[in-house]
Amino acid sequence: MELELETEALLQEAHESIEAARTYCRELQQRLKGLHLARQQIKNSAAHTREVLEQHFSNLKGTLKKLLDERLASLLQEVDSIEQESIKPLDECQKLIEQGVGTANELLQEGESAIGGITRDNSEKLCSFTKKALHIQLDSLPEVPPLVDVASLSAQWDDSFFTIMKSYIFSHGTVASRPPIQIEELIEKPGGILVRWCKVDEDFTPQDYRLQYRKSTTCHFEDAYIGSDTEFTVLHIDPNIDYQFKVCARGDGRQEWSPWSVSQTGRSTLVPHEWAPGMEGYSLSSRRNIALRNDSQAGGVLYSKAPTYHCGQTLTFRIETLGQPDRKDSIGVCVEQLKGYDSLQRDKAVCISTNGAVFVNGKEMTNQLPAVTSGSAVTFDMETVNLGPCNNNGGNFKLRVTISSNNREVVFDWVLDQCCGSLYFGCSFSYPGWKVLVF
Repeated sequence: MELELETEALLQEAHESIEAARTYCRELQQRLKGLHLARQQIKNSAAHTREVLEQHFSNLKGTLKKLLDERLASLLQEVDSIEQESIKPLDECQKLIEQGVGTANELLQEGESAIGGITRDNSEKLCSFTKKALHIQLDSLPEVPPLVDVASLSAQWDDSFFTIMKSYIFSHGTVASRPPIQIEELIEKPGGILVRWCKVDEDFTPQDYRLQYRKSTTCHFEDAYIGSDTEFTVLHIDPNIDYQFKVCARGDGRQEWSPWSVSQTGRSTLVPHEWAPGMEGYSLSSRRNIALRNDSQAGGVLYSKAPTYHCGQTLTFRIETLGQPDRKDSIGVCVEQLKGYDSLQRDKAVCISTNGAVFVNGKEMTNQLPAVTSGSAVTFDMETVNLGPCNNNGGNFKLRVTISSNNREVVFDWVLDQCCGSLYFGCSFSYPGWKVLVF
């Protein structure tokens, strides 16, 4: 009996050791995969960097050659221009001298002929020659400029140019082993993904950030955000589709962007928020996440298509354009869709008016937020606080609500007589022109 117990204990210990070995092996395999991915990232990034460097310097050489050729052509054209302008007065002087030489030769021939044999007949020739010679200014010679007064072309350049160029070339470009910015967190939102990033290089001082994204099925990234914030919600994200994100930064006082962070993949499984179609007084965007109060005389509350807001999430309304405000305007959440109301300032609803007044179950609170402006983001955050037993037939149920707008917030408890796992959102505006994006 004692031997059997000892054998069972040994078997149990052996099974545990085998399972521990399997777990250890799986962990090592996972680490090998991680090591393989790390090695692959190094090799792929090195190959890509080589390709980028070779392409950049090839383009740089082509650009420099083009610029040097253009400068050479400009200088040669300047030489041609100076040469032509300098030769022109010499050509005119030469023409004048050649004319004088021709005239003098003619006069010389005529004079030699006149004195060749003096007779009564040729005395008239001699007289004519003498008169002609008097009219020609044989003592008037054209001015020929001395060599010091005419152009003597040459080319000069600053020899320090080569030193400066050498310095610029040898300092042009850097190779970074790690980007200074990395994506810290991807948080799924209804119809969007919140991207947060952080600085990982303590010596780097960022001024602006640049976030890009793409569907995993496409090749090209597109800009989503450029600014000084360290988080941004990328909207118009299709649910259950992988997206890739990367971020870079621009150093303080610099124009060029830093290397890109390691790209991260994320997806949203949450159903996008949508306004309910068919409301006569409102026009909706193709994705139904933007509502515009149109010129229709029909009013009422525009509700969400479904109760897609859940406690623990952040619901955001962004005011895209403004219309004329009215005290009955409202933006908020409610337990159920109720027809026949022209505002969410009613029972079983919490909302903010365009003037900043906050209403809970139709009653205006003492605390008030700033009036909304173009670009204002109004956010609703709720968490459950149960007062007692809660069931579908009724009971005490409390939600702690935080409404934020223009860097101000109000916090209050919203007591309901029933459990609410999900809520509708809605808006109402008396006058046209208001446009609201929900996410």
